[in-house]
Amino acid sequence: MEGFVVIRAPSTAVMAAALIAVMSDAATGQMRGHGGPVRAVAVSPDERSILSGSFDTSVIRWSVVTGFAEQVLRFHSSAVNAVVFLSDARMASAGADAQIAIWTVGRAKPDMILSGHEAPIVALAVSPDRTILASASWDSSVRLWPLNGSGKPRILEGHTQNVNSVAFTPDGLSLVSVGYDLTLRIWPLAGGAPDVVTLPSPLNAVAIGPDGGIAAGAADGMIYFLTGNGKIESRIQSGRTPVISLAVSPDGALLAAANIGGSVEIINRKTRTVERTLVGPGLPVWSVAFFGDSRTLLTGGADHTIRRWNALTGELLGSPVVGAPGDPLAAFAGDHGAEVFRACIACHTLSEKDGARAGPTLAGIFGRKIASLPDYNFSEALKKMDIVWTPETVAKLFEVGPATYTPGTKMPEQRIDSPEDRKALTDFLARVTAK
Repeated sequence: MEGFVVIRAPSTAVMAAALIAVMSDAATGQMRGHGGPVRAVAVSPDERSILSGSFDTSVIRWSVVTGFAEQVLRFHSSAVNAVVFLSDARMASAGADAQIAIWTVGRAKPDMILSGHEAPIVALAVSPDRTILASASWDSSVRLWPLNGSGKPRILEGHTQNVNSVAFTPDGLSLVSVGYDLTLRIWPLAGGAPDVVTLPSPLNAVAIGPDGGIAAGAADGMIYFLTGNGKIESRIQSGRTPVISLAVSPDGALLAAANIGGSVEIINRKTRTVERTLVGPGLPVWSVAFFGDSRTLLTGGADHTIRRWNALTGELLGSPVVGAPGDPLAAFAGDHGAEVFRACIACHTLSEKDGARAGPTLAGIFGRKIASLPDYNFSEALKKMDIVWTPETVAKLFEVGPATYTPGTKMPEQRIDSPEDRKALTDFLARVTAK
């Protein structure tokens, strides 16, 4: 509250599989810490971390094993639309502020800011050799940024409206972009004019399989399948609402297609048929990403939640039910205050012995001055405030929102509109955090 803050060697693959097995049993499999819709998700190459970006302007790095937030990263001044891992220890985020931030794991501030786009950036992709970062923007351009720190970005121009998505081909020789101008463009990285394919509907998403086959998701709910050189092979209807995110499983067997209506279609790429539909809360699913096992799928949606699914069975994994084995709130089953607090558990602990996560521990919170807990790196703005945490001040924090009550905080923007829920939360904290 004081500061809320993919090709591998066999040995690494075995380790990653073990981590996924642990994660599949965790009660914290559904991650909720953002204060707004989750716009983007990504999995690190070693599959130890998940990165998410949100409309709340924050980026969160999550532990795969525990499901808890390890870092909340603040730089962007508006919605974070895209995130990507550049390596296990380096990350990139981009947003509606037209800026790209390059991060190193464990550091609170970006290493580098990439500027040049003149409108929101909505997609990022990293080349197979991890030397080039591609960005797609609503300024109608694509930019290619060298990641060795030298040279200016190469600007790819030709789209006449918003560019909504980009993906590198598996051989690293080309980049594919799609836009609202109905066109899919295949750009040769060696230079020269792109191959341009015009489709019947505005395009929101693109994904490329390990075989080089291209899938493009359209505003009319259609998915178009093309060869690597842009020849249209087939198309299927994926729901009645716009497709807004696509992901191909690493083994190339499946395509996950998320739509604005809240469902995700799992499509067999060989037969071009929908095998199953993952049904969410009825709100837009903005982002999808596969793990290396080609089975575990992440989704990020408008209900502020990251979910894990078994794409082969349609099973929702790791449901965070109070009282489930391994649930940190298991002892408080049936407590309404614990249910309200569940949105906070990803970033905060309740006991001194559990220490800090992305946010400080809440042990002994009432009666403590804001930003005074030792050994935690609070925002400088909070250190200048004269707030003492009481049930009343905590209730006020969630009534008006952290951005209003504690401007400068790293805490994701969250509000609790119900006075009854705010009181249940403060009563719960009073009982369980007292020293």
